[in-house]
Amino acid sequence: QVQLVESGGGLVQPGGSLRLSCVASGFTLGYASIGWFRQAPGKEREGVACISSDGFYSSYGDSVKGRFTISRDNAKNTVYLQMNSLRPEDTAVYYCATSSRLAKVPDDFGSWGQGTQVTVSS
Repeated sequence: QVQLVESGGGLVQPGGSLRLSCVASGFTLGYASIGWFRQAPGKEREGVACISSDGFYSSYGDSVKGRFTISRDNAKNTVYLQMNSLRPEDTAVYYCATSSRLAKVPDDFGSWGQGTQVTVSS
């Protein structure tokens, strides 16, 4: 059974940092591209970042470029999202998901985690 579990969310002040983790079970993570998405109340799910199965390629949403970094450790079946210079508008539930390719829209992703809440507030 494919399962993705996100962790690392929490409350942080503006300008702070968090690192999210996405741990996979039930399949070999190294065969899949992994994307991070976020969804704030009343808003559509937004693509944040995506990384190819081998880690050589990545893409980012315009709103997070230069602040967020996606990486992966296939030996640990884990993908990370390092978030720096956080802003109140980054507040959302963050999800990871699998895809067969480097993709950007939610419809291109199959299995999803349950999400982890990130709140940026003073």
